[in-house]
Amino acid sequence: MSLKEIDLNLENKPGQLSVVSDLLGSNGINILAFYANTKGEEVSFRLIVDSPDKAILVLKARGYKMNVGDVIACEIPHHPGGLNSILKPLRKEGINIDYIYPCLSSSESGCSAILIVGVPQKDKEKTLSLFKENWIRVLEEELHRL
Repeated sequence: MSLKEIDLNLENKPGQLSVVSDLLGSNGINILAFYANTKGEEVSFRLIVDSPDKAILVLKARGYKMNVGDVIACEIPHHPGGLNSILKPLRKEGINIDYIYPCLSSSESGCSAILIVGVPQKDKEKTLSLFKENWIRVLEEELHRL
């Protein structure tokens, strides 16, 4: 179980994120989660959208360079220390998190938060197994409907 993440490489200049948001929005594509990270002259703009295949086609048609990969969307309790529900099992097994960011959509119950977690490809299956063993809900296509 994993989710498609689009990682766009943008110029680090004002308005670039707005242009992408406008392009996706005008094509009926909703951004569910995103993370922007400046790297000198470039910005890495990672995003999860409700229609990933459509977004990829739209962005490619406009000449955007991107990488598409798999990430894990999981639900954590929304209370002090809730983040540790995923961090402790990963720490115990020596799995490093490459990056983590929150989802803009809220969980169905409202009592939990949704996180997008990037782990090394070699650790993805083990991470999914650990989450299952620790009763951590992993979301896939249902995230697109929240």
